[in-house]
Amino acid sequence: MDELIYRSLETLPTLVLVLIIAAMLYVLSKGADLLVDQAVSLSVRWGVPEIVIGATIISLGTTLPEVTVSVLAAVNGNPDLALGNAIGSIIADTGLIIGLAAMIGELAVDRTIVNRQGRLQVLAGILLAFVCIPFSGNHGNIRQWVGWIFIALLITYITISIRWARKPAPKQLAADEDAAAQPSDEAGSAEGEVPQSAKTGSVAIQIFKLVAGITLVIASSKVLIPAVKITAIRVGIPQSIIAATLVALGTSLPELVTAITAVRKGHGALAVGNIVGADILNVLFVVGSAAAVTPQGLSVPVDFYRLQIPTMLVILLAFRLFTKGKDGKISRLEGSLLFAIYIAYIVLSYTWLRT
Repeated sequence: MDELIYRSLETLPTLVLVLIIAAMLYVLSKGADLLVDQAVSLSVRWGVPEIVIGATIISLGTTLPEVTVSVLAAVNGNPDLALGNAIGSIIADTGLIIGLAAMIGELAVDRTIVNRQGRLQVLAGILLAFVCIPFSGNHGNIRQWVGWIFIALLITYITISIRWARKPAPKQLAADEDAAAQPSDEAGSAEGEVPQSAKTGSVAIQIFKLVAGITLVIASSKVLIPAVKITAIRVGIPQSIIAATLVALGTSLPELVTAITAVRKGHGALAVGNIVGADILNVLFVVGSAAAVTPQGLSVPVDFYRLQIPTMLVILLAFRLFTKGKDGKISRLEGSLLFAIYIAYIVLSYTWLRT
C-alpha cells in the first residue's frame, strides 16, 4: 500500500503535491482535534487521569506509523531505517514536540503519574542503548529473541498502566475530591475545556469517534509523508538529510499535532502523557516488532553510537529532570532547551552525513 501511494504521488506535478500536503495537514489537525476531545471525554467519564489515557490509548494509536514504517523496513532488508526511525522518533517526540508544546502553552505535570511512566520511559531508553552495544564485532545487533522480549515487556507495560489507572495516586484522589466540592464551571476549567460529549452520548459512540480520530491522523500521515519526501527531493533537499530526519519526523507528525492540539485546548497533561507513552512504545513496540520479524536481527550502524544513541539518552534525561521541577510544569525555558537539543541533533546529523 505504501509503495502504491508513493508511485501515485510521484506522477503528480509539484504544485498538486503542495496542495495535497496542505489538505493532509488540515485532515491531520481535524483528526487530532477529534482524538483529543474524545480522549478527554473518556478520561472524565471513567475517572482516569488524562496522562494515563495519553500514555496508553493515544500513544498506541499515534505510534502506529512508526511501527508500520519500521516493520516494513526490517522485512524489506533496511534495518538501519527501522532502528533509526525509532530512535529518531524518540528524539523528535521529546525534543521537538515537547519543546514546541512547552513554548506555546503551559505543560502541567502530575509528578506521581509522571514518575510512574517517566521511570519506564528512561529505563526503556537505557535498555535500548544497552542492547545496541556491540558485544562482538564492529557493530551491534538487536537479535530476534530480544525483539520478542520487548513485545513481552510491552504487554506487561500496558497491563501495569491499566492497573495504575484503576488505582489512582493519593494526590489524584485528593484533587478529585476538591474538584467535586467546587462549582461545576470551576471544576470544568481546572484542566482545560471539557468537551460536552463527556457529559452526553454513549461510551460506544465516544470510542468510535476516538478510533475515527486515530484513523484520520494515521491515514493522513501515510499520504503526507511520501508527499513531503517527493516534494523535498524535487526542490533540491539532499537525499542524506531526508533519510536522516524526514522519516522520523514524518512518522512523529501524529504525536506533534496531537500534542499541540492538546496544549491549545488546555490539556497539557494529555500531551505529556502521549509523548511519555510514545517514547516507551518506540522502544518496546516499534523496535520490538521490527526485530521480532527479522531473523537476522536489526544491525546497529557505528554512527549510532556517536550521535543518535547519546542524543536519545541526553534528551530523555533532560526531560526527566524538567518533569521533576518544583512548580509542577515544564517551563518555556525548559521547552526551549529541549528544542535546542533537537536542533543541534539535526545540525550534527547534516554535518556528519555530508562528511
